[in-house]
Amino acid sequence: MSASARYLEPQVTADLSRKMVFVAGPRQVGKTTLARNIIGNSAGYLSWDIAEDRENILKRELPAAPIWAFDELHKYGPWRNWLKGVWDGRPPEQQLLVTGSARLDLFRYGGESLQGRYHLLRLHPLSAAELGMQRNEDILDLVRLGGFPEPFYGGDEVQARRWSREYRSRILRDELVDLERVVDLGRMEQLALALPERVGSPLSINGLREDLQVAHATAARWLDALERLYAIFRLPPFGAPKLRAVRKEQKHYHFDWTCIASDGPRFESLVACHLLKWVHHQVDTLGLDLDLRYFRDVDRREVDFVVVNGRTPVLFVEAKWSDAPVERGLRYLKERFPDVPAWQIAATGTKDYVDASGIRVAPALALLSTLV
Repeated sequence: MSASARYLEPQVTADLSRKMVFVAGPRQVGKTTLARNIIGNSAGYLSWDIAEDRENILKRELPAAPIWAFDELHKYGPWRNWLKGVWDGRPPEQQLLVTGSARLDLFRYGGESLQGRYHLLRLHPLSAAELGMQRNEDILDLVRLGGFPEPFYGGDEVQARRWSREYRSRILRDELVDLERVVDLGRMEQLALALPERVGSPLSINGLREDLQVAHATAARWLDALERLYAIFRLPPFGAPKLRAVRKEQKHYHFDWTCIASDGPRFESLVACHLLKWVHHQVDTLGLDLDLRYFRDVDRREVDFVVVNGRTPVLFVEAKWSDAPVERGLRYLKERFPDVPAWQIAATGTKDYVDASGIRVAPALALLSTLV
């Protein structure tokens, strides 16, 4: 696969013949490159960040091109009403593609409704399946460099660390101030620095509030903002009846997993991103009702990831850095849901077998290469 082709391009092209297409996702994940690949040499690309394009957008003087691709349009206050007018008054066969940050995903719920006029597709970082990885050790390149195109294709771990630090700063100082009124940016940055250390464990807002010395509502609002910007994502617990599962505690992970110092939690975040990418792809392209969760009960049995279809589990996954005995939480769920595929995967592990209960223990690539 080349450094420019992305897994969503065929779906975007197909959907453009039916409706507008919104492509949302983290900063620098490849949305602009995807749009330019789709429109080819067409003059239809317009970015709100380019002064001349912005003027043409405001005047509604749009190029004579078969596809209009609007980038960062969400920075224009009344973008939804403007876009509705453009779509309803477009020439026959005109296609519209809109890309931008997570605000596209956020604002679809409010204001002037565009319901029925668009498909939303979420673009995720690079993954083992998208990259066509064949060797187990290739997973370690993703662990070291992350899944964002620039640092991954750069291939340099030092430069990847520098990119990650600058990336986090841009999210807080550029994107966040547009989304959320943050009076104390210093404490918001403290929150961003504290979160990677808590990956893989239940996330306590009270604990964060005490560490930062802010109100509970403030800490909760800041977490919501980081999630809306695709900096982090949170998983709710899986609580099937009679499992005595926890009901409220959430876990969180980072799309840029290189910000996590420890190997185990960093790899766990990588696996979380791979599974979420697959779940979102199934939801966005097939209309399935999948969701990604985790399991933890009052007896402290845990499973890192549970994929559910509605309320029914369809996949259990435990992530380990190296070969290890099968976790008791995974055995517990497999006993109660014997027909659900259960995996324990390892980043550096070499063992590959199915145990007596039907749990597959394998190197990570055995599962991750089957996703998207």
